[in-house]
Amino acid sequence: ICFVVTKSFLLTCCLPIFLMGMRYYFSRKVILHYLDCALHTDMSDIEQYYMKPPGSCFWVAVLDGNVVGIVAARGNEEDNTVELRRMSVDSNYRGKGIAKALGRKVLEFAVLNNYSSVVLGTTAVKMAAHRLYESLGFKHVGVVEHYALPGMTRSLLERMFFQLRYHRYRLQLREE
Repeated sequence: ICFVVTKSFLLTCCLPIFLMGMRYYFSRKVILHYLDCALHTDMSDIEQYYMKPPGSCFWVAVLDGNVVGIVAARGNEEDNTVELRRMSVDSNYRGKGIAKALGRKVLEFAVLNNYSSVVLGTTAVKMAAHRLYESLGFKHVGVVEHYALPGMTRSLLERMFFQLRYHRYRLQLREE
């Protein structure tokens, strides 16, 4: 279509490169801003956000003296749920069962603290993450299209070149 409209072979060849570059630029910008927000909120004071509040906790996976994974749980007394948050495993250690062990730790914590369910949300695009949650017993309960990460400006260009889906999962432990 580009060639038919412009009659320019050079422009037709350059357009996909330009579009991929814009996608890369906005993806990188949004993700770096999101990480900056996380490092200045809950991840800047893990004790305050995850260790002091009742019904919350934070675990670290250590292998050969190195931190290779983390996960947090944050309780919500209003609906008697605990949210699995911040699960992350170093890319060099993925596929070794570390994320599954961290997820099980949160589930164990939820049972010991009498929560009725565990919930989580993810923007993960890798199907392996979704399969992990499902292997732990979570059920996919919905998707939010065009999700905005904290710190996103939602500018026209950002919306054109960077879009996220936010998947919600729930694991019912017992009926209320």
